[in-house]
Amino acid sequence: QSINQSINQTINQSINQSINPSDKLNYLKTLQNLEERVMMVGDGLNDAGALKKSDVGIAITDDTGLFTPASDGILKGDMITRLPDFLKLSRGSRKVVIASFILSFIYNIAGLSFAVSGSLTPLTAAILMPLSSITVVTFSTVMVNILGRRLNLI
Repeated sequence: QSINQSINQTINQSINQSINPSDKLNYLKTLQNLEERVMMVGDGLNDAGALKKSDVGIAITDDTGLFTPASDGILKGDMITRLPDFLKLSRGSRKVVIASFILSFIYNIAGLSFAVSGSLTPLTAAILMPLSSITVVTFSTVMVNILGRRLNLI
């Protein structure tokens, strides 16, 4: 029960447990018809339809190598109590992606303005182009790792 309460405090919604797969799917459709955003957490096997239909589907499994194509994310079974932290990590990661797009946009606008003005030689432009990708990947990796450490997930 404390897991449910912890998750409820994070997402401000009720949790429905122990209903059969078709009822889960119908319940999700009902909520989505009411324009609710729905997160489904299930085992990924008999919940595949509901996981796929939900806005966010998280499969819980003890074998994280198990292929669950219907889910958006996979959590190890003993990590279910950390679901609120993973939701915070997801929200933070989304901000990192947006910041990465902005960084890339600024980098490309600056590079384009130098290229159009003729200030860059082709060799310099060829060297700078991969640096843009390296910069964005490095920024994203560092920021997500910082988020993970702040939430004690790493």
